[in-house]
Amino acid sequence: MNTWIAVIATGVGCYALKLGGLVTPRRVLADPRVRRFTELVPVALLTALVAVQTFADGRSLELDGPRVAGLGAAVAALLLRAPFLVVLVVAAGTAALLRLVL
Repeated sequence: MNTWIAVIATGVGCYALKLGGLVTPRRVLADPRVRRFTELVPVALLTALVAVQTFADGRSLELDGPRVAGLGAAVAALLLRAPFLVVLVVAAGTAALLRLVL
């Protein structure tokens, strides 16, 4: 039963967030501080997600060679201005190849 309560609460919360974005007055959204915040938050969240997935295993920090190499390959592909899908394939391929070898 607790699982269903969590699922329903999460659904209601997501709906409330979406509704909040729709009913926010345009003058609030036109504020340069709000605009800057909304431009930078996705970048910060994605960076945090990448860091956690690369350097954490459960509740401990772990330096996993294939993960770090995959991240390095992704950074190299980004510096070469590769399309996002290519960056993902390069990172996953690098990590998979190293896991196969090691």
